Amino acid sequence: MERICLLPCQSAGTIEPGIYGHFSEHIGGVFRDGVWVGEDASVPQTDGFRNFVIEKFRELNPPVLRWPGGCFAETYKWRDGIGPRDKRPVTMGWWYRNDGRLETNEVGIHEFTHFCEMVGAKPYVAANITGTTPMDMRDFMEYCNAPAGSTTLAKERGENGHEEPFDIPYWGIGNENWGGGGNMTPAQYAREYIKYVTLCDTVNLQGAKYVACGANAGDYRWTDGFMREYAHRVPLYALAFHYYCGASGDCVNFTKEQWDELVTRAGKLDDMIRRHSAAMELHDPEKKVKIIVDEWGCWHPGGSGPTKGFNLFEQQSTMRDGVITALSLNAFNNHCDRVVMANVAQLCNNLHCLFLTLGEDAIVTPTYWVFKMYKNHMGAKQIGTAIEGDKLSASASEKDGKITLTVANLSYEDEKEVEISLFGEGKKPESAVVTILGGDPHGHNTFDDPDAVKPMDPVTLQAADGKVTVKLPKASVALVEW
Repeated sequence: MERICLLPCQSAGTIEPGIYGHFSEHIGGVFRDGVWVGEDASVPQTDGFRNFVIEKFRELNPPVLRWPGGCFAETYKWRDGIGPRDKRPVTMGWWYRNDGRLETNEVGIHEFTHFCEMVGAKPYVAANITGTTPMDMRDFMEYCNAPAGSTTLAKERGENGHEEPFDIPYWGIGNENWGGGGNMTPAQYAREYIKYVTLCDTVNLQGAKYVACGANAGDYRWTDGFMREYAHRVPLYALAFHYYCGASGDCVNFTKEQWDELVTRAGKLDDMIRRHSAAMELHDPEKKVKIIVDEWGCWHPGGSGPTKGFNLFEQQSTMRDGVITALSLNAFNNHCDRVVMANVAQLCNNLHCLFLTLGEDAIVTPTYWVFKMYKNHMGAKQIGTAIEGDKLSASASEKDGKITLTVANLSYEDEKEVEISLFGEGKKPESAVVTILGGDPHGHNTFDDPDAVKPMDPVTLQAADGKVTVKLPKASVALVEW
């Protein structure tokens, strides 16, 4: 038997809701036929957005949604996405060279923020700094956040249908500037960041938070170099790094070895957070600058999703992706003293997505269900977990008198019998409610079988001396509520 002990006396702090954030780039089928179907579509929609996605996404209480990229941000002109849709330019976006699909600019800042309002998410804009000037971004911020009728740009926003400011709380200064965003050095990017924020902060009336481009995965030299040059010259909320993991072979018909390969790669995320934090502390010992994992998830070979390759980077999502989701969210929860936001990539029809759609068909993936099972962690006090056993991942929190424990069985073939106990003085729980997802490593939902993978009905387990024993099927995720 394996054991997990909950330690309420140990806490890394509050789990920021932003850890359960999301990412929506103008790429492939994320918006077109995914989130956005248009106001003339036969698909059930509200103001052009797919009702299925609106309703299911809203159930997760999504805290934040990042847009319009990703790499797409570094070729995006915000003015292309405002005004009458029939007059907006059709352009070659960042991904045109990959799939030949033109950008219609049907979804601009007005449509994006409207979608955020419908689902309850705060908007997070990644701004273009490779192909624009600091004044362009300053104008964009003024257009979005200036008080109603106060300036010419604010009046233009009103003429385009939104009198009141959008009040966008998060602004990313560029994207992947170590690569497609200009191939900069960390010191060079730091100077660009300082320049943009210096100018943009003159119109930052609402106290919006700035996010700087962090490293590609485990490039700790970038973190050190940026922080050294940045030297707290201008405001900075967080440094954002990206981490994608993948394994060899087919993303549905994988082997045990390929399962273990992906679990190992995903497990590196925990150490990356520690090491990036340590590099930052050399220049920020008080930990004023936080960490955001702006893009994360599994990146498998494309072509396995519903469109069979038409939507760029679309992939079928299995219970393996669900387990990796749980492993990653546990790491973010346990590092909540430093990590304040994480945005899974991406929302729909692309990479580690929550939704797959095609025409009138739409389903949720195992990743969606994991987010739903974990949502009680948002805003809760993280509490420690001590694990005695192999191939288990866990995190726990306490809120409103309830303890939430989430556990992933990382084993491809072995069931785990786990004894869960609560350490410390005080009243011991008499029972726990357990919900389990998974059991088949290859399990996945399709349009023909949309409920092949979904949580089992909750089961109440009686405690003995404050301990409960839970049987975790192979390749599964469990929610335990005390």
